[in-house]
This record gives sequence, structure tokens and C-alpha cells, in this order.
Amino acid sequence: MAKLVINENKKMGRIEPEIYGHFSEHLGRCIYEGLYVGENSTIANVNGMRTDVVEALKEIQVPVLRWPGGCFADEYHWKDGIGEKSTRKKMINTHWGGVVEDNSFGTHEFMELCRQIGCKTYINGNVGSGTVQEMSEWVEYMTFNGVSPMADLRKANGHEEPWKVDYFGVGNENWGCGGNMMPEYYANLYRRYQTYVRQYDEKNPIKKVCCGSNDNDLRWTEDVLRTCFDHAQPQFHGFMDLLSLHYYVFPEGWDIKGSATDYTDEQWYKTLNKAYLMNDLVEHHGTIMDKYDPEKKIGMSVDEWGTWFTVEPGTNPGFLYQQSTVRDALVAGITLNIFNKHCDRVKMACIAQMVNVLQAVILTEGEKMLKTPTWHVFHMFRYHQGAELLESSLSGCSTTGPDDWQVPEITESVSEKDGVITITLNNLSLTDDQELTIQFAEDKAYEVTEATILTNSDVHTVNTFDAPDTVKEEAFNGYEAAGRTMKVKLPKASVVLLRVK
Repeated sequence: MAKLVINENKKMGRIEPEIYGHFSEHLGRCIYEGLYVGENSTIANVNGMRTDVVEALKEIQVPVLRWPGGCFADEYHWKDGIGEKSTRKKMINTHWGGVVEDNSFGTHEFMELCRQIGCKTYINGNVGSGTVQEMSEWVEYMTFNGVSPMADLRKANGHEEPWKVDYFGVGNENWGCGGNMMPEYYANLYRRYQTYVRQYDEKNPIKKVCCGSNDNDLRWTEDVLRTCFDHAQPQFHGFMDLLSLHYYVFPEGWDIKGSATDYTDEQWYKTLNKAYLMNDLVEHHGTIMDKYDPEKKIGMSVDEWGTWFTVEPGTNPGFLYQQSTVRDALVAGITLNIFNKHCDRVKMACIAQMVNVLQAVILTEGEKMLKTPTWHVFHMFRYHQGAELLESSLSGCSTTGPDDWQVPEITESVSEKDGVITITLNNLSLTDDQELTIQFAEDKAYEVTEATILTNSDVHTVNTFDAPDTVKEEAFNGYEAAGRTMKVKLPKASVVLLRVK
């Protein structure tokens, strides 16, 4: 029988809320129709933002939102998205679907969306096709509280006070769609561009994000950090706050991908195996970061992660619209537990993407909206935000799945906040329930204050607009608590939350 030992007296570090962040790109129906419908829409909205979607995002306590990309960021010119909407420039979105981008959602609209959600702002700047001046002026436009051309322009466009930019990404995927650069070349550009991301509010400085690696490209991480650290004066103080990492789960590879809903048992395990690789990626890139930053002052930002399947039949292939099943829920549970366990280095992460794109937490169709299984996992895991990671160790746990795609039967993470312990568990087996004993260090009686589960007897089932609650978080009673020990029966293919006091 598997055993989970929890030392509630040993805290391993703070789980930053930003680990539970989200990503929104000008891609498909993420921004338009998904988040933003315009002030004149018949769909209920506040200042153009969909009321139902905003309320659903507030429920999962979205801590930070990244925008405008993604690949779109390095062809986005911010001045096209300000001022009177009828006169804003129109362009073709060459990356995603070849559709017309009318720039009706720009800087002001993004800041309004974050205000309504109540989350921090993460702006991604244009290094691939933009200039230092353009990036510098955008920062000035958003954050300078004084007399200057850009501050005056912001005021003329209706926003007197500056906004708070919490994070600023200097480029995106510059090894690929952001310019196909070599690591040393990008690193020198990063040094130059970040210099002009001015800190106009010293009390609330912008945290700068350097473009990190794709997947397991360890050379990129090594060469970027070596070049950035070379003659860095002063040594990285305010120079780099986070280094990004992007990783998507392609069950059948980049070219084939595979269906989001029609998959075999082997493809189930293949998907979860590839999701669990996130643990190796964080550790391998983290080891290189330790070489240059042993005090862990620079955080890792996994600001694009999630499943990437073949689009739903009949949809624009450039819109990346896919459905979500229990398999996606397990990918989310595995990944978030990994981030929690590595909270000493992982300081931010953004699932891709928020609405209607890839592993979305919300899908919309006209006036209809549904919460995906992934939304429910974020809802279950929200208690970890800002909590202290507790030391925990799992023993007696075997692996499951075919030889080439073995995964642990169970993954977990444990945290404490305000005197309540949160335990999140995943049973990765498609066929077997798992018996788990939980033992606490303190010799006292513990009681369960909340217990929920997400699963379904048919792991291929999806939520639809006609039946939006088929796969959802439900009450869980498969446990027995006796003093410092608990016995839990984890149903096959499930995500479980236990709150203990």
C-alpha cells in the first residue's frame, strides 16, 4: 500500500500565487468572443469584457494574466491598439488563421480586463520585429506618472493615472517564431532592450522576464545565462527577475498531435508520461540556473504549458480550438503538483491558454459558456496559492502503464495556509483504484474540512454547451481519518483534494 508522510512542521518554501497564472494571446477566439465581445454586444459585458467569463475566472482566483502573446507578441506594435477604435489599424494575423485583427483589444482593454479579474499584469514586448524605442515608449505610456510625450498620449486616450505593470517579457520564443535567433544573439538583445524597460515607480518595480528555453534545449539556457552574466553591472540587480520555459504535451509529436477526445489507453499513458517530464525539465534547467544564480534570486517562469492536440473537426486549424477531458485534468494536476514541489525555483507559470485555445479553462459559443475539467482542477488547487509547501514523501507507490510510457501511480503536493493543510492527489492509473495511507508528524487528531474529486467513469467524456456539468468537481467521501493517520481510496483516473485541520 502506498504511504504519504507529511511533516507539517517543516516548511519548504512559499508557493507563489503566480504559479497558477494564465496566458491569453490574439489567437483564434481567445480574446475576441472569448474574453472580449465589445461594449455594444448583446452578450452581458462590462466595458466589453464578458461578464460570465470574468466571474468564472474570479472563482479560480487567477493571479496573473500574460498578453498579447505568444508568437503574436513579436509582430504586435502597441500603438496600433490605442486611441479611437474606429481609426485603429487593421492587420492580418499571419501566425494564427490569417484573419483580420482590428486591434479593438489593446493596452487599455487588457488593463481593464485585469482590473475586473483582479489579477496582476504580464505584458510581453516585441523584440522580434520591434525596436528598443517602441518597447521603451510602451513602458513609458503605461507606467510613467509625469509629463512626457507617452504619458500625455495615455492621458489624451482617457487614462489619467498610470497602470501597474507587474511583469514585462522582453521578447517571446526568440529561438523560434520570435526571430529564429541564436542564444548569444538574443542574450545581447535582452541586455540592450531590458535597459530601457525603465522603472518609473521604484516602489513597485516591473519584474523583467528573459526568454528561456523550449522544452529540453539546455544549450539555450546555458548560453543565454552565460552571456547575460558576462560583465553584468551591477550583478543582475534589477536586470533579470525570471527566465521563461515553454513546454507543450504533444502525445503523438508536433506533426500528428492526436485527438483531444478519441484516444487509446496507450495514448492516455503516453500523454501523462510526457506531462510528467515537466519534473525533469524544471530540474535540468534549474541546475543550470543554480550555476549562475545559486541563491535562486531569479525565478523560473513556465509561462506556456499544457496539452496540444489536433483541432476539433470543422474548426479553423489556425485557431487551435480543442475539447477537454479527464486526461487534461490529470495533466493539469500532475503539472501543478510539480510546480508546487519546485516552488524554490518556479515562481510563475501560465497555462496555455485561458479561453477557447489549447488547454483552455473556459470554452464559449455565442452567449453560452462552459467550464472545462481543467477549470475545475484550478478551482481545487487554488488553496495552494500563497501557501507554504510542506515536506512530504510518497513511498510504496509503483508505476503504471505500458513499458515505454510508465508513470507513477500517484503524484501529490501538500501545503499549509492559515492553519489548514491542503493535499492534492492524482491517481494516474486508468484501471486501478489506489489505497493510500496518509500519516502526519504531529501526534494529534486531524479532521477533514473539505474533500472533492474530479473524475468520470468514461475518461473520454467532455462538457458540452448543452451539458456543461458532466465532468466537474464533486464531493469526495473515500477516506477515513483516525488521529494522525488517514486512509484514502483514490478512484482510478482521478484528481482529489483534501483539506485537513
